Amino acid sequence: MQKLSMPQLFKVYAPRLLVWFAISALGCVLLARTELAQLREAFETDARISHRLLSQRVVQHEAVLATLALLQPAAPPGSTDSAEQRLSSVYPQILGVQRRDAGAAWPDASLDAAEQASRQTRAAVLANADFTSARGRYQLVLAAQPASYALLIDIHGTIPWTDWSMPVQTSPVRVTLVHAGQAFVVQAGHVAAGGWQFEFHKHLDSVSQSFEVVAIRQVGWQELPWLAMALWALAVAAALAAWSAWQRQRSARRRAEALLRVGQVARLNSLGELAAGMAHELNQPLTAILANTQAAKRLLQDDPIELPTALQAMDQAVAQARRAAEVLGRLRRSVEQAVPAVPGQTVDLAQAVRSALDLLAPECQRRGVATAVHIDQPALVLAERVALEQIVHNLITNALQALDAVPASERQLAIHIGAAKCMGVLRVVDTGPGIAPDTLPHVFEPFFTTREGGLGLGLSLCETLASGMGGQLSAQANMPRGAIFVLTLPLASRP
Repeated sequence: MQKLSMPQLFKVYAPRLLVWFAISALGCVLLARTELAQLREAFETDARISHRLLSQRVVQHEAVLATLALLQPAAPPGSTDSAEQRLSSVYPQILGVQRRDAGAAWPDASLDAAEQASRQTRAAVLANADFTSARGRYQLVLAAQPASYALLIDIHGTIPWTDWSMPVQTSPVRVTLVHAGQAFVVQAGHVAAGGWQFEFHKHLDSVSQSFEVVAIRQVGWQELPWLAMALWALAVAAALAAWSAWQRQRSARRRAEALLRVGQVARLNSLGELAAGMAHELNQPLTAILANTQAAKRLLQDDPIELPTALQAMDQAVAQARRAAEVLGRLRRSVEQAVPAVPGQTVDLAQAVRSALDLLAPECQRRGVATAVHIDQPALVLAERVALEQIVHNLITNALQALDAVPASERQLAIHIGAAKCMGVLRVVDTGPGIAPDTLPHVFEPFFTTREGGLGLGLSLCETLASGMGGQLSAQANMPRGAIFVLTLPLASRP
């Protein structure tokens, strides 16, 4: 596997990390918001319960005062155990009861002012509130006839601890009663800086004791659901990893299917090109067969009969028929993959050239082209004889067709045979118009041609045949004019 550089690794994994971070962050925010919403709901529930319990107690104080004023209990002369003095045994938060009979005076002037206010409002009035002490005190005064009453109430004792919904020592909620700038701490709680703060403010349901209940809940960062958020991030990472693996498998499967389709299409294209090329190649032996049989027929009809010449023409027709059969056999072997390829034979390059020139001699004479063969070094190559002859035949035919475009006096065709680097080399050189530089890279492409009426299959088939025999076919410009086609094939006996 190819090792990726740091920029490549960043390019590959950065988008995935960004997606993981975005999804993880979103999930963690939702988990945190859900946890905070649950904590707020629990806080508000506890605060409302505390407000209701405290409201019930202070309303109870007003009821006790109203009962005293209505019943007006009187203590026997000289007795210190009056009925109102026994209220503390029933209501522990009531520390004492004071009574002012008609014509008497309160021991504290503030109680007198509170009684006057009570007469005006016809309701109990708060007096001498002290929230600063550890337990907290205040008095509640109610004006009545013939006697008025005042209750001394302990704020701490007012708290209904048995029904309290929060553990006083460990609860993080701070609860205070606030009146006229004074605050009595009912529950200390744990209020620290940072995080999120929930607050609850509401006055008690009492006209005379309308203390404000203030509850505060400070939620610190440590109270967030870190474990759930970590598990969510891990789950997202696992899901993304699984998704990436699935995507890779899917891409690999699609790539494999695409390669298979491309291979099938390429094979069909190759077979189509090969079949078209074979049809192109079969035209040569079939033409020769037709010419030889017609010549033999004429010779047999002559008087006297030229039997030896007719037999020679028939032999040439038979040879061309066999050649056509070999062309078809190679096509069949190309189609049937199960059939192993025919092993290379030792073929003399010079002999293949002579066979092609013998067949094309009439064409050379008709075009007025003198062909020169230069054997720089004898070359015996490993090749399929018929395929090699087809390549040479096509190269010479193409050269002859190219020479048609120049004056007859300038038509030259040279064939060089040699060897270099364990390869036999055949060079076909003509002095035709040559190949344009922009056309040269495309001369071996199927169906590419610059000749009017050409199929563009000859050179493509030659290049395919050369590659199939372990060789190579190339083209280059001939200076000052013309083209050079170079065929290289493995030598049969390598030094």
